[in-house]
Amino acid sequence: MADTGGGHRSAGQALAEAFAEEDPLAQVVMVDALRHHAPFPVNHIHRTYRPLIHHGRWLWSAAWHLSRGYSRVERMRRVFWPVARRRLAALYRSQEPDLVVSVHPLLNHVPLDVVRQALPGVPFATVVTDLVSVHPAWLCPDVDLLCVPTEAAGRLALSAGVPRERVRVSGLPVSRKFSPAMNGNGAEITDNQPGRRRLGLHPDLPLVLLVSGGEGMGPVSDIARALAQTIQRGGHSAGQLAIICGRNHALQRRLEAMHWGIPVRVAGFVENMPEWMAAADLVVTKAGPGTISEALIMGLPILLSGFIPGQEEGNVPYVVDNGAGAYESQPERLAARAAEWLRPGNPALAQMAARARALAKPNAARDIARDLLALLASSP
Repeated sequence: MADTGGGHRSAGQALAEAFAEEDPLAQVVMVDALRHHAPFPVNHIHRTYRPLIHHGRWLWSAAWHLSRGYSRVERMRRVFWPVARRRLAALYRSQEPDLVVSVHPLLNHVPLDVVRQALPGVPFATVVTDLVSVHPAWLCPDVDLLCVPTEAAGRLALSAGVPRERVRVSGLPVSRKFSPAMNGNGAEITDNQPGRRRLGLHPDLPLVLLVSGGEGMGPVSDIARALAQTIQRGGHSAGQLAIICGRNHALQRRLEAMHWGIPVRVAGFVENMPEWMAAADLVVTKAGPGTISEALIMGLPILLSGFIPGQEEGNVPYVVDNGAGAYESQPERLAARAAEWLRPGNPALAQMAARARALAKPNAARDIARDLLALLASSP
C-alpha cells in the first residue's frame, strides 16, 4: 500500500482484520512500498498528494487523464522497472511472502514483474480501492486475482485484458466495525438516539455528519457555515451538526473558535467513525470511495459535496443514480437540500437509507480474504 490519502491503508487494515478472522495463523505484513522502497522522486509522492489535491486539482486531473491510456501505463512500467526492481526485490526477499496483495494503483505492474522474477510461483493479487473510475494502472492482465468493488469496475478490468476467471466483483474492503446494530429478530435498528446519547449529543435533534476525509480536505468551513445557517433559519428542520476534520488541525481549531447558533461538535481524526455514522441522519462528504462504502453499509443517506478529479468522478453518479444520495457542489444549495431532507414527514431520508443498504457490500473484506486464501491454497 501507500499513504496517498487514507483509503489505501484503511483497505489494507480491513483485509488484515478479515485474514485474522478467516485464518488465525495467517501473518499479514503491511508495507508502504512507495515511501520506503521506491526510488526518488516516487518515494516522496506521499508529501505532494495532499497539497496537490488541495491547491492544484487541475494539474492532478490533467495528469490522471493524460496517463489513463494502457499504452501510457506500459511506457511508465518500462521507465520505472530498471530503477525500482532492485529495491522491491530486496523487500520481497526479506519478507519471503506466500502471497503479495496490492491495494494501490502504482503498485501493480512493476511490483508484479519483480515478484515473478524474485519469487517465482508466489501469487500476486490486486484489490482495487476506486469504485468506478478505475485507472489502467490498477489493471494488470497478468495478475493472479483482481478484486474490484463494482460491476462497472469489473467491465473495465475485462476491457483491459484481465481474464474473466481472475476477476471478482467483491465490493470495497471495509472494517467490520462498520455494521449496523441488529435486533434479536435480525432486523436493523434504525433508532439513532442511543448513539447520539453515547457521543454526548442532543438525543432528540437530527444530526448532520460532515466528514472531510482523513486529511481534512475541501471547503469544509463554507459547507459547515451554510448548514448551520440553514438549519437555524428553518425552525421546522432544526438539527445539530458534527464536523470531523481528520488530521487537519488548523481546520479543527478554526471551527472550534466559531460561533454557530446551533449545537455543533467539532472533532479531529476519530477512531470511532462507526459510532458517529450510527448517530447521524445523513452524511455530507466528498465522493471518497471509503466513506461512501462505509455510509452505504450503515444505511446512511449521502450528500456529496465534491470529488477529486479522475478517480472519484464516477462515484457521484454511482451514488445518485442508485438513489442513495445527491450531489450539490455549492454550499448554499447543499445546505438547502439537507434541510429539505430533514423536514419532518419527508420520506426522502428513509427511501435513500433503504437504497444505501441495498447497494452496500458489508462482507466485502471477508469475501476478498476467502478468495485470496483460496488463491494461496491453489498455488504450487
